[in-house]
Amino acid sequence: MDHLRLIEAILFASAEPLDERTLGERLPAGVEVAEVLAELQAQYAPRGINLMRREGKWAFRTATDLAGQLMIEQTLTRRLSRAAIEVLAIIAYNQPITRAEIEEVRGVALSKGTLDLLFEAGWIRPKGRRRTPGRPLQWATSDAFLDHFGLESLEDLPNLKELKAAGLLDTRPAADAYGNRAVEGDAPVDTLDDDSEPEIEPLDDEELLGLSE
Repeated sequence: MDHLRLIEAILFASAEPLDERTLGERLPAGVEVAEVLAELQAQYAPRGINLMRREGKWAFRTATDLAGQLMIEQTLTRRLSRAAIEVLAIIAYNQPITRAEIEEVRGVALSKGTLDLLFEAGWIRPKGRRRTPGRPLQWATSDAFLDHFGLESLEDLPNLKELKAAGLLDTRPAADAYGNRAVEGDAPVDTLDDDSEPEIEPLDDEELLGLSE
């Protein structure tokens, strides 16, 4: 029981999720951390606060079935454009990935605010620098991304067949979907800067996510 209380206190006091190795360092030798966590998780299962695992790390979170009652509605001043959603999907399925690689996959240069918008939303985070000339910054999704979409880990992201079945892959060529924005009356907010690189041949939606068979 002392082991349960100690892990409970550590997780409660921590500002970020903790992995089993970190928790094990605070327990006596020989204690099975996974068993203690499983028991603690079972104890919290019927409560308003649950012990949840995200990407191999543990943290207390509000019970998912109470989310609707805790939600506070407010007017949003900004919403994600199609381009921002595409970028988020590319990062989720191809992380860690650099800005240049995102542009290569989409076939069009990013506006300066797209990554900033996703970062401010808390859905992406920097993940080191690539060991190549220029040491470009790499991007990956965050724990907040997993929490928002109800995922335990990135392995829970839908695969190609599931996306097709749900009708989430556009069957039109990508050029029709977003490749000729200049002539569309309702072009997305994410447009090219004057000094952006010229467009290259865009990929279809399956290739955008890195899921082409």
